[in-house]
Amino acid sequence: MSNPLERVELLVGKEKVDSLRKATVLIVGVGGVGSYAAESLSRSGVGKLILVDHDVVASSNLNRQILATYETIGKPKTECMKERIHSFNLDCEVVCINEFFSVELESIFAQKIDYVIDAIDTVTAKLDLIEMCHRFKVPCISSLGMANRFNPSKVIQTTLDKTTYDPLAKALRDLAKKRNIKYKIHVTFSEEIPLKQNVEINPDGKTRKERIPPASIVFVPAASGLLCASIVTRYLLGLGK
Repeated sequence: MSNPLERVELLVGKEKVDSLRKATVLIVGVGGVGSYAAESLSRSGVGKLILVDHDVVASSNLNRQILATYETIGKPKTECMKERIHSFNLDCEVVCINEFFSVELESIFAQKIDYVIDAIDTVTAKLDLIEMCHRFKVPCISSLGMANRFNPSKVIQTTLDKTTYDPLAKALRDLAKKRNIKYKIHVTFSEEIPLKQNVEINPDGKTRKERIPPASIVFVPAASGLLCASIVTRYLLGLGK
């Protein structure tokens, strides 16, 4: 069989592709953003991915998550992503952790991790991961709110302090301030002003998010996942920002 990374080698050279094979990337959250990041990194030649997500594939994921098909509904997202990756790259080692991310998973950092992609949508867990990365001196890119938006060209790389019109970013800024965090938090962020979603889908839901789920379409979370993967790959290849 021909070299599946031949086209990548033409772009960056064999030596740099070999360096990608030695890299380990942790992705926390394997949904609309994280699944596209995992897909892109594995197709680019990253040698090891650690995937963390407690959730299973639901029918509501079919519109935007690359791992979601009729066949994968009800199955753990991490395992579905691993199976998908191994359908085109058997050389990529994929470690699945089917748990909700918390500080109890700090032991993950006992191994070599070259970069972390934060695709969590829970504010406290998100900042816990960011702080953990800072403590262990592992670079991290954090994806902010991508729901209730339509335009993928508005997704950019920036820092948390420069974000506006994003409820998730505001909640993260407020919590970071309470924790007296002074360092820059690197993020992917949509400059598009989100629409207000007030349509109640599940009247019996316990939380507002369950009753009024965020609107979504594939373009925007996919754009964030692709951008995260690009940021990580360029870092691993020493190509700067």
